[in-house]
Amino acid sequence: MIPIALTIAAATAVGFGAERRLGGERAQLAAARTMRLMLWVLIPPVAFFNLADLHLTAGVGAGLAFGWIGMLTAMAVAYVVGTHLLRLPRPVVGTLMLAAGMGNSGYLGVPFTAALFGFDDVGDAVIFDVIVSGVALPTLAFAVGAAFGTVATEARTRLIAFFTRNPALWAAAAGLLAPEALSPDWAVDASRFAVMAMLPMGFFVVGVTLASEAEEGAVRFPPRLTVPVGVAIGLKMILFPTVVLALSVIFIDIPDPFISQAAMACGINPLLVAHVYGMDRSLAASAVAYSTVIVVAVGLVVSFA
Repeated sequence: MIPIALTIAAATAVGFGAERRLGGERAQLAAARTMRLMLWVLIPPVAFFNLADLHLTAGVGAGLAFGWIGMLTAMAVAYVVGTHLLRLPRPVVGTLMLAAGMGNSGYLGVPFTAALFGFDDVGDAVIFDVIVSGVALPTLAFAVGAAFGTVATEARTRLIAFFTRNPALWAAAAGLLAPEALSPDWAVDASRFAVMAMLPMGFFVVGVTLASEAEEGAVRFPPRLTVPVGVAIGLKMILFPTVVLALSVIFIDIPDPFISQAAMACGINPLLVAHVYGMDRSLAASAVAYSTVIVVAVGLVVSFA
């Protein structure tokens, strides 16, 4: 966990410093290009090769279903709270939903699993990341972005935006249909290295976003812990895993890494979707920053225990 923690801190600091040194326009351009690289180059092969290589058992299948139920529950509660209690603007409600449901189960959750349970359980963590977070990104997350973002205002244009700004969707569909022979071990391993490569890239964008919002007076560094940020973190790290754990106790025992993955920090993917569809990047970046600090702190304590 120490290399992960150092990488996160360094990448965020580089992004924050780049915005101050290069100026807002150039730093935002670098962040936008980084997001496009992740969206169009790195994420599609990760989705394809890992879904084509998928193997399911009864316990694993139930755990993945519980993961989806927990995610949908957290997002539904986020919608109700954001719309009817906090009365947030529609793009902010959409971001709150994504932050509450989409976890950093890949480049943070997998190393955390290794530190908490050992490397033998990493496979379960990867499966959860692929089937829950990985499948939810091109389907559910991008659908929320198209429905709540500002890039489209009518049902027809929102539907077009969902399909045309979503390369991971096509890669995921191809991976589900492809035979296992098209997903050799070396390709799966390479795709997981790509996931790790997105760790510094994603937190670089987090740093740039926090710095740019700080200049506008919206967010300082570290960002303010606002009510929407607190709600997002609470739903993601408390409600989501509680639902998964309760279903496991009631129905069938599931692999332990599924619980820790459900409790993982808010993911960087909501920031990606917010960038693509014109949503609240400030809320997404702040939720990522604070929830990641919590998970990294716990991971460091566990690794030294």
